[in-house]
Amino acid sequence: MNILANDGISPSGEQALRDAGHNLYTDFVEADQLEKFIQDQAIDGILVRSATKVRQPLIDACPSLKFIGRGGVGMDNIDVEYARNQGLTVFNTPASSSQSVAELVMGHLFSLARHHYDSNRQMPSRGAKEFKNLKKAFGKGAELRGKTLGIVGFGRIGRSLASYALGCGMNVMAHDPFVSDGTVELTVGGQTISVDCPRLDLNELLKNSDMVSVHVPAQSDGSAVIGDKEIATMKRGAFLVNAARGGSVDEDALMSALDSGHLAGAGLDVFVGEPAPRADVLAHNKIALTPHIGAATLEAQDRIGLELAAQIAALT
Repeated sequence: MNILANDGISPSGEQALRDAGHNLYTDFVEADQLEKFIQDQAIDGILVRSATKVRQPLIDACPSLKFIGRGGVGMDNIDVEYARNQGLTVFNTPASSSQSVAELVMGHLFSLARHHYDSNRQMPSRGAKEFKNLKKAFGKGAELRGKTLGIVGFGRIGRSLASYALGCGMNVMAHDPFVSDGTVELTVGGQTISVDCPRLDLNELLKNSDMVSVHVPAQSDGSAVIGDKEIATMKRGAFLVNAARGGSVDEDALMSALDSGHLAGAGLDVFVGEPAPRADVLAHNKIALTPHIGAATLEAQDRIGLELAAQIAALT
């Protein structure tokens, strides 16, 4: 088959597809050239991540397409239902990146609790002359142990995050109306321990959490899961992290809460308007920032590439 991996694929995934006899294209094709490329090369399947969008007009214009694969969890950049109604197979890799995203969130939580994100900004320009002032300014951090983490969305990523947080001695609560249990498997010293995290409604979770992390797909109507009302419900001085989708947290409401001091800080890996986030969000001195790299580890990309190859093999 002719396959276009438009947002790239790991070397292991590429090798697996080539070993299976597929003709693989890996150079990025811009959106305005994508339709022509698929038609000219008679592409059977397209593999994307978050950069490339596969919408109804592209699907209609490219009858050679048989499948669309998404390397990652959410598929909001694909018109999934329409594609499936047209007979295309659409699949993703929901389990491959869970650990990497969870570890990034833990990094944000540690960074927020110890002001690492801000001290790292300030030290190069001010550290040589204002060391004592910076030490005083950033010397009022907090430990994660004993704090309560509320996880909004308790699927694979949420549970992976819970395992890390529990391992750090945190208390974990979950909100997810689509799951039936709060069980987390925690491996310690070669032994597996099952922990039952309490599941609460959203308001109760927000009221009782020192830190909140959001792990929900983009809403079909584009609405935020965490907006003014939800943030007002949170503890004063709490931290909020979003590594799910840009817009899951209302950015205006977030910055207002940071400016007022209601929230002590936030960590964002995803943004409204990617790949051109708002400059005022990026410049806010209480927000720890990463450029949508939750799944961007060598290990996760390797798993994603191999899982994509395996799902394609199952189609042939």
